[in-house]
Amino acid sequence: NKCIFLDRDGVLNVEKGDYTYLPKDFVLEPGVAGSIRKIKEAGYLAIVITNQAGISRGIYTRRQMEQCHDLLMEQTSHLIDEIYYSPYHPTVTASLSRKPGTLMVERAIAKFGINPGLSWFVGDRPRDIECGQRMGMRTVWITQQAENSCSATYLCHSLHKSTDLMLT
Repeated sequence: NKCIFLDRDGVLNVEKGDYTYLPKDFVLEPGVAGSIRKIKEAGYLAIVITNQAGISRGIYTRRQMEQCHDLLMEQTSHLIDEIYYSPYHPTVTASLSRKPGTLMVERAIAKFGINPGLSWFVGDRPRDIECGQRMGMRTVWITQQAENSCSATYLCHSLHKSTDLMLT
């Protein structure tokens, strides 16, 4: 199987500062629902890999995060295959699952039989790109910067703009 791994905040939903955990603040980036549909139609799995450190820091609860994930699933017609999250913050608890660690990706690869060489990782932070590269994937860095300082395969301004590049 092939997969497009997706970071959440800043890729799928609008980044609202430090943490987005209230459903009223959870707003999809333009074109995300259409991009997920294209990804699925092209035969890729769509899997979210997200750090949610606000949980271990006591800023929000797992239930609040799950409400946002429920909203994400509804707004993308339940086409996302799985959502993996790491609730840890490095100042509270060390974890191999927190990106750039690869444990969440490794779990998805094992569960779904994913070939990393046929897959992509899309993120808005260098740690996302590093995670994908560690697993041998092509990468897309979602950024407004003009130069590709983290050596991603592609640099794009949004998931919407990068989808056709990944699917060709």
